[in-house]
Amino acid sequence: MSKKWDAVNLDRVTTYPIAERVNKVSIRDFAKPTDWSGVDRFLEGLPKILRAAELQDLVERIGAAYRTGKPVIAMLGGHVIKCGLSPILIDLMESGVITALALNGASSIHDFEIALIGETSEDVGEYLETGQFGMVEETGRFMNEAFGEAVAAEIGMGEALGQKLLHLHAPHQDYSSLATATQLGIPITVHVAIGTDIIHQHPSADGAAIGQATFTDFRRFTAIVADLGDGGVVLNLGSAVLMPEVFLKALTIARNLGNRVTNFTTANFDMIQHYRPLENVVRRPTEAGGRGYTFTGHHEIMIPLLRSAILEKVLK
Repeated sequence: MSKKWDAVNLDRVTTYPIAERVNKVSIRDFAKPTDWSGVDRFLEGLPKILRAAELQDLVERIGAAYRTGKPVIAMLGGHVIKCGLSPILIDLMESGVITALALNGASSIHDFEIALIGETSEDVGEYLETGQFGMVEETGRFMNEAFGEAVAAEIGMGEALGQKLLHLHAPHQDYSSLATATQLGIPITVHVAIGTDIIHQHPSADGAAIGQATFTDFRRFTAIVADLGDGGVVLNLGSAVLMPEVFLKALTIARNLGNRVTNFTTANFDMIQHYRPLENVVRRPTEAGGRGYTFTGHHEIMIPLLRSAILEKVLK
């Protein structure tokens, strides 16, 4: 025989005054419908709730790193460059906010081509059918030449690519993060997995040179990561796999060598939140102290917004 339950009588339920309740949302934090004709007014009008509050907190942390001379590292995926955001990154480098750039292979290729011809991003489907995808001559030849030059000069892949563009007097080098960072003396490293990039298909590709050049950059990147403790910032902008993995290994080495790399800030900006950035950038690295943030949205909107917030709150 099944058990029967009588309906609960609510007469004896106790309540307490609303004034005693601790609340998560207050009108003090609501959006303000002010004149948003300027970015500063726009930012002031954002609610101090959820991601809007976190964005402003991140900007404050970037400002603290800027003022105390701690690294602000921007790690890039290829889509960031394809979306036309190089001028934003260049501006933040020239202003001294971004102190190091770390690129995956795709972002370095798009950056290099933009400097060279002012355009990039082929129609993969169309060229794949004919076996011509990624088979342009100049990109592969010039970039692979740079890797050989990197080995000879004992420098990394990023610096070698920047020097190559400057040597070629690339017509659009003002739009290049590689060239600009090299001119400014800002560390720019490139991290590749052999077989993932179109220039590895080129007849001039040299696996030994590619490996040596990117390995040099990995060690240089690790040295920068080792200085993140107590106030540094890492921004992962659109890299779903490679840069989060590189960062995790670099952080491990830095700590293994006795560096106290804790109490720093990380943030992942992407159109969707992937596993590796969440775990390897936002969560795991900051468990020993620090703070991680996630911001979801299109790069072509979110990164200019971040730059504008930095301009108003840090550099003004």
